[in-house]
Amino acid sequence: MRVTILETGRAPGRLSEEYPRYPDMFVALLAKADPSLAFDSVALVDGEAPPSVSACEAVIITGSPAGVYDSTPWMDPLRAFIREAFAKRTPMVGVCFGHQIIADALGGQVGKSHKGWGIGRHTYEITGRLDWMAGAGETLSLSVSHQDQVIAPPDGAITLARSAHTDHAMLAYTNAPVISVQGHPEFSDRFVSALWSARRGKALTDDQVDAALESLAHPEDNALVADWITRFLRNAR
Repeated sequence: MRVTILETGRAPGRLSEEYPRYPDMFVALLAKADPSLAFDSVALVDGEAPPSVSACEAVIITGSPAGVYDSTPWMDPLRAFIREAFAKRTPMVGVCFGHQIIADALGGQVGKSHKGWGIGRHTYEITGRLDWMAGAGETLSLSVSHQDQVIAPPDGAITLARSAHTDHAMLAYTNAPVISVQGHPEFSDRFVSALWSARRGKALTDDQVDAALESLAHPEDNALVADWITRFLRNAR
């Protein structure tokens, strides 16, 4: 299977030069779980047009510093792509902003959380289990960095994970092969530490960054989520 990664954002400042781009992070993550996968990427963030849906076997939508309410030139074309891919039952996976824009495009509600920034290693309660979620326990832990979240999922979406901070941290759609997650399985601890630290004294306080860094002592479930994504894609195929 060939997976098309839609790149909707970059790491801020020098981090974009010091670390792999988001599509490369996904390739590194998912190729370990399924070496048979092939990948293409389309840099929407650089003005590249979305691909033809009919040319995509499967799609991943990355994270982004943009919000669904921003007026970026690529936002509405991406929404149109999502709706067409959904109608044609093209397998899709959204992460962070990707999670949010899929929900937004399909009629859900997305906005800034009244609980403020979500940063650190967040642990979610697993509230539903589907056949591709092999090895699921009671909880799931991923690194996060977001202000926005899905407030109300679209019709046909079911919530598979939640926390006190994020009510709809993972979604699956019952009427098309689409899943999404708020956390970042593609982010290494080294990268996410640098990302939070770059926002110290700007978007984030010292206390917020220090607490986020301390939370990394809790193990992450990146490899488990990578396995879920590749199982989902194989099942959808």
